Amino acid sequence: MAGPTSHPIPVRRGQLRVVAEKIEQATGMRVEIIGGQLMMSPSPSGKQIGTIIDLRDAIRTSLAAPYEAYENVSVPMPGDPDDYSIPDLTIGSRSFKDEDDWLLDADAVELAVEVISPNERLKGINEKTDWYAAARVARLLQIDPRTGTWSLFTRPGEGEYKAVVHGKYGEEVPLPEELGGDLTTTGLPLYGTQPGR
Repeated sequence: MAGPTSHPIPVRRGQLRVVAEKIEQATGMRVEIIGGQLMMSPSPSGKQIGTIIDLRDAIRTSLAAPYEAYENVSVPMPGDPDDYSIPDLTIGSRSFKDEDDWLLDADAVELAVEVISPNERLKGINEKTDWYAAARVARLLQIDPRTGTWSLFTRPGEGEYKAVVHGKYGEEVPLPEELGGDLTTTGLPLYGTQPGR
């Protein structure tokens, strides 16, 4: 998850998506709308991208037939004309590949994965976690290459996740069999370290 920054721009509700698209086209930055605010993320680092690719490859080989692993798919807040998030990796319905829409409904998302960026702030991480819970995304996996830790949030309800499991790199993330089963985190990179050192 790249370090989002909030840039409030006075725009009428229902028009934020248009503004977000124009900003993305003009700057190339990833733009999300979280809680009615535009959140812009700079380009991710090589290690952040590498982590996303490693996780995608590990999950994809064992996914059950109805599911697929997607990068850069937008997930809307149910019932909101503006809000949407873009997880680093999204496990959802394979049938989405045949759709023209750019939004994958939250109830079709089995797992959203966010890789924390080097400069991510706790406030932004918590806001994003609350957003996924409010959207009722079934599972949220946060990977933190700053500390070599992960957190799996499950059972969304009443605007929060009711269950969370924390672990360290080297410990497996307990995913259901249809999502590939236990996910290895061994070998995921840490920020600030060089390979082979």
